[in-house]
Amino acid sequence: MARLYAVDAVHEFPFTRPGVPSRLEGREAILEFVIGSWRDLPLKYERYHTLSILDTTEPNTIVVEQEAIGKDRAGRAFTLPNIVVLTVRGGQIAHLRDYVNLIAVAEAVGTADS
Repeated sequence: MARLYAVDAVHEFPFTRPGVPSRLEGREAILEFVIGSWRDLPLKYERYHTLSILDTTEPNTIVVEQEAIGKDRAGRAFTLPNIVVLTVRGGQIAHLRDYVNLIAVAEAVGTADS
């Protein structure tokens, strides 16, 4: 994963919840956050399914509609819809805006309001 991000990359979460950063700056900060989140999250991501990739008017920028697919700790399957806006430079991610569906995540981990 370290090879995917530029040293000075930015990873943003435009929709977030209290206690979760909305912006990470630099490869090391991004990796630390992602690795820690994946380790602590009660969901185990198994794969991503790309639904569509859309070009933009910005050079080297695309919009990706995808689903994260996996299982929770009890073995129940989940699918999380997601959209990312991805800009590359020199073959590496320079800027990623990660529009995580927080309602779907809350439902998958069992913390959604009833």
